[in-house]
Amino acid sequence: MTQLHSALGSVVATKGIAAAHQPLSTSGTAWRRRYRLSLLATDSVLILGILLLTVNLLTLEASVARIADVLGLGGAIAAGWICAMSVFRTRDPRLIGTGAGEYKRVVRASIATFAVAAVLVVLLNLDHFRGLLVLALPSGTLLLLSSRWMWRQWLLRQSRLGHYLSKVVVVGRPADVRYVTAQLAKKSGAAYAVVGAVYEGKTNPAALRTGDRLVPVVSGLRKIEDFVAHTGADAVIVAGHLRKGSSYIRELGWRLEGSSTELVLASALTNVAGPRITMRPVEGLPLMHVELPQFTGGRHLMKRALDVAVSAAALLVLAPLFLALTIAIRRDTPGKAFFVQERAGKDSAVFRMFKFRSMVTTAEDELELLKEQNQGNGVLFKLREDPRVTRVGAVIRKYSLDELPQFWNVLRGDMSLVGPRPPLFSEVSGYEEHTRRRLLIKPGLTGLWQVSGRSDLDWEESVRLDLYYVENWSVTGDLIIMWRTFKVMLKPVGAY
Repeated sequence: MTQLHSALGSVVATKGIAAAHQPLSTSGTAWRRRYRLSLLATDSVLILGILLLTVNLLTLEASVARIADVLGLGGAIAAGWICAMSVFRTRDPRLIGTGAGEYKRVVRASIATFAVAAVLVVLLNLDHFRGLLVLALPSGTLLLLSSRWMWRQWLLRQSRLGHYLSKVVVVGRPADVRYVTAQLAKKSGAAYAVVGAVYEGKTNPAALRTGDRLVPVVSGLRKIEDFVAHTGADAVIVAGHLRKGSSYIRELGWRLEGSSTELVLASALTNVAGPRITMRPVEGLPLMHVELPQFTGGRHLMKRALDVAVSAAALLVLAPLFLALTIAIRRDTPGKAFFVQERAGKDSAVFRMFKFRSMVTTAEDELELLKEQNQGNGVLFKLREDPRVTRVGAVIRKYSLDELPQFWNVLRGDMSLVGPRPPLFSEVSGYEEHTRRRLLIKPGLTGLWQVSGRSDLDWEESVRLDLYYVENWSVTGDLIIMWRTFKVMLKPVGAY
């Protein structure tokens, strides 16, 4: 206990920490319960509202009997829809504030509701109720998704103030604890706030920095529950493998039961997303099945259909902007408006990638003179103040407008809307074996790399994001990345 009090005291006494520290919510369990009730109330009001509005539109000139019938069916659909939102666990605390899982479940609950309603309409020959389904399903689903997005934005704003966060203690070997803590600080959104760490083994613990805060650290696994009580944590995250093995983790779960503290295991399968993992207990032995990545098949046909539809529409809508940028580039400096470069596509296939020219025409020749000043991640050459960039080029690079001609590459089939960053062949020649997995699918106009920091990322993080996408992509995930790309274009990060 002396070590525990000294660790806590060292953090409080550290210079500058009081100014950086944000007050944290008192109970993760309490705020999650209130938040879920708020979601339930919002979902119910929106479902009832959209169905009442639809009924009114369909019965403007109907008889009293017809109005009563439609109201009855509308009420039944509303009740079933609200129940489906619970059955599909759209308000699962594990999904709050992060990832696409919450949105997927809302869509699935809505589709299931109207699938059942459509079957009843057909079986009971209620043809005059089809309009209710056609109008209510898309509009209601869109409203529910919009409300969840707005609630999430509110939750993110609260999390930045230190409210509505699940306070956690991270346990494990020092390297594993530091990695998990860093990832939670960068990526968890409105989810976790690390309030302490416990190192396995005999080490000399020091305060651990997470974001703009320092948290106390102790060594040894004997008194974790006391440390949890002192920090007020709602959950304990076990990072990686512990030397004491699975029996210790089971006993730790028992010891934490009295304080209602959750136990979370950080999987060593860091590049495997949830949908690819299925738990199957066999005689008390939990087996984790990991689905193999799919690089062909029906989902890829859907991806290609989305690519064609969106890229064709974008080229038509953006034609005036293309013309304006072409004129601006050619007036700014002499030379062609477009820059064409060979890149490596799927399976290392060569393709010509198009961009608006943002540099002087002699940029390639001047590259060797600037390589010593490289501010990129060691593999990619980047300069924050690159002298080769033109005046117009600086603007279009900042807002990623130079990438727009790649919609033509997407339409041709060289690229996809979302995917890994299209590499140069000089980069591919230096790839390690695992890095070549980036070439298993088409490169993308945008991707996780673009919405996660772009040029500010180091090489290892860029590769990790690309490999994660290659093995875990989904159509829903692509739509979310495209939406995040639009936001990044308005508020650029790492674009230079």
